Amino acid sequence: MPPCPLPVICLAGPTGSGKTATALALAEALGGEVINADSRQVYADFPLTTAQPSPEEQAACPHHLYGFLPTGQKISAGIWAEAATRAAREILGRGRVPLLVGGTGLYFQALLRGMALIPPVDPCLTAALTQEMEERGPAPLHAELAQADPPYAARIHPNDRQRIVRALEVWRGTGRTFTWWHENAMSPAPCAGPLLVLDASLAWLEPRLARRLDLMLEAGAVDEARRALKACDDASAPGWSGIGCAELLAHLKGRLDLGQCRALWLHHTRSYAKRQITWFRARPEARWIAPDAPQNAVALARSLWPGPR
Repeated sequence: MPPCPLPVICLAGPTGSGKTATALALAEALGGEVINADSRQVYADFPLTTAQPSPEEQAACPHHLYGFLPTGQKISAGIWAEAATRAAREILGRGRVPLLVGGTGLYFQALLRGMALIPPVDPCLTAALTQEMEERGPAPLHAELAQADPPYAARIHPNDRQRIVRALEVWRGTGRTFTWWHENAMSPAPCAGPLLVLDASLAWLEPRLARRLDLMLEAGAVDEARRALKACDDASAPGWSGIGCAELLAHLKGRLDLGQCRALWLHHTRSYAKRQITWFRARPEARWIAPDAPQNAVALARSLWPGPR
């Protein structure tokens, strides 16, 4: 028999919806520790651009899986789920509550529903696709993915080189789409618990996203990207594919002036928030809470917490 899933609390929501503040309220009230569930916030070179919790916020309670990867290293939902499950088990062992916090829907899916049992893909195919991405750019390969696997292509950013290559290598290597594998061949879920989602509308988010982006630029996002470029000048590196990172790289390479960079960054951020809202709206297990009422999140989490009290 597979092991019993570990009890956790998941807090999700679109970018800019206030997950960090709500997570800190949950951690204080429940005796929790935060585990990152955002695929961009794993990168060490971009704490500001990816809106990782500040050092002061991380000092309020233990935080895990933030800023631990170099820009050149890729991460998959499976790798993340294994690391998050280990962290959750250790947190439970300390008698505390694991709080999974982020906006990457596939991460929550891997944790609460299990992983697709996709067979290994020939490394030569991966290398060929990576070279093709380098030569042709993401647009034509994303278009190919949209033809082969429309649901998955619609969920990822058209410039997300890492996920496009992964989905296409699965399609070309197995003859089955990413979506098919996730619907038909899943491993047991390693964790169980409520999925709390901040109910932030796009209209509510838009001015906050613009303000947050301006604050990032004022705080030194361009300098952060410049330092990251010195550490990794490979534009195809996974860490550069994140929203904000890609636009700042284009600015540093002289392809965009700062005004164009800001406008494109905001456009992509808004589009991403819209996709996140759509994805979480389709989750029947989601429990929606107001984005500016952490006390409501605490009350709901207390009532739904599946672990020992």
